[in-house]
Amino acid sequence: MIRFYTATLGCKINQYETRSIAEAWVRNVDDGQAVAVETAAEADLILVNSCAVTANAVADLRQTVRRFHRDNPEADIIITGCAAQVMPEELQTLPGVVRVVAQEDKSALLAGPEGKVVPSAERPAFAPFSIDGYGRSRAVVKVQDGCSHFCSYCIVPLTRGKSVSRPMDDVVAEVSRLLAGGFREFILSGINLRHFGRDLPGKPDFWDLIARLEAAFGLDWAGRARFRISSVEPGQLTDKAFDVLAASKMVCPQLHLSLQSGDPEVLRAMRRGHYDPENAVVFLERLADVWPVIGLGADFIAGFPGETEAQFENTMDLCRRLPLTYGHIFPYSERPGTKAAELPDPVDVPVRKERAARLRELVNGKKRAFLERLLDQPQLNVLVQDAKGRGVSEYYAACRFPELPSGIAPRSLVRARPVSIEKNVILVEALS
Repeated sequence: MIRFYTATLGCKINQYETRSIAEAWVRNVDDGQAVAVETAAEADLILVNSCAVTANAVADLRQTVRRFHRDNPEADIIITGCAAQVMPEELQTLPGVVRVVAQEDKSALLAGPEGKVVPSAERPAFAPFSIDGYGRSRAVVKVQDGCSHFCSYCIVPLTRGKSVSRPMDDVVAEVSRLLAGGFREFILSGINLRHFGRDLPGKPDFWDLIARLEAAFGLDWAGRARFRISSVEPGQLTDKAFDVLAASKMVCPQLHLSLQSGDPEVLRAMRRGHYDPENAVVFLERLADVWPVIGLGADFIAGFPGETEAQFENTMDLCRRLPLTYGHIFPYSERPGTKAAELPDPVDVPVRKERAARLRELVNGKKRAFLERLLDQPQLNVLVQDAKGRGVSEYYAACRFPELPSGIAPRSLVRARPVSIEKNVILVEALS
């Protein structure tokens, strides 16, 4: 009997792939001779699914592996994921590590901890990760992987390879399985959803996938289950996007935009000149007619090489005009192997951090105003996440039931009345 523990660092796609591997091990390893355990201290084998998107992510990986080995020196450790793709030799020297499996070879682990790597020419276009359940209350559904764009600051194309799309029939089938398993919220995730469908017959785009899911599940599940879109780019906010979202009965009224900057020159230096950030402002003003209340997040990088104070102020101005309700804001950090690491005129690190702090303060103010606005809503639809009554609304606002009514379990979708705000969490009462 193999007792294994899994740890995931990084994005929702990593979470999904870890779950897929864990399910496969329980299902396939020596006729059920593998069992997942709750802590690393109980394990014979520890799988660490790594991230390499920032220097901090790599530092966290080293620290995590050393901690696991210190707490359980008898356990074997396998490292896979993006860091395993770009720095395998270094990771192999970490204490307790018996195997390093590159991201491009990760699907070999579906056959077991010792699964053999298949030559790339013999692999399916989309790696055969799939799930039947999930250890969380909200299910991630992976619809796309990789990226073919090569933004100047990003290492992901080197770690995950070119863009590949999951066939829409497979996405529909997985959502069906998860609905049958009791899940009621599905996060449609990919590394770059703008590239979805380019490699599929007929070249559908991401909005065609949304329409397909709506057609498959809307009639039976509208109001009882929902889809959440993980992240899109401003260039995806087209007339087609508007029509699909306006017609949808299942997509949460919430978007997350990969903006990175509000200045066109900085975006060109980032190799993201393929969209105009103003498009996001125009689209969201139009969308307000069908989504009068919307949760809106965005990603921003502050202090990119060459960014002037005036250019940063353009980002601040964009944020003031967008109906943002939260943000993921980071000071720029160099990643070896990327074009941006070689650019001239680096911004001093204290200036990067100061700009990120100013942007964060602006967005946090908008978040507080949005939460106050939600108190005026007659009801919120809250996905219950745990037995303590914590949950999330359709607008991606954190909620909590001080008293969770009996019979309501995690993964339930509950109509609730907002009552008050406590530490940026909306306290709610279930409606009968």
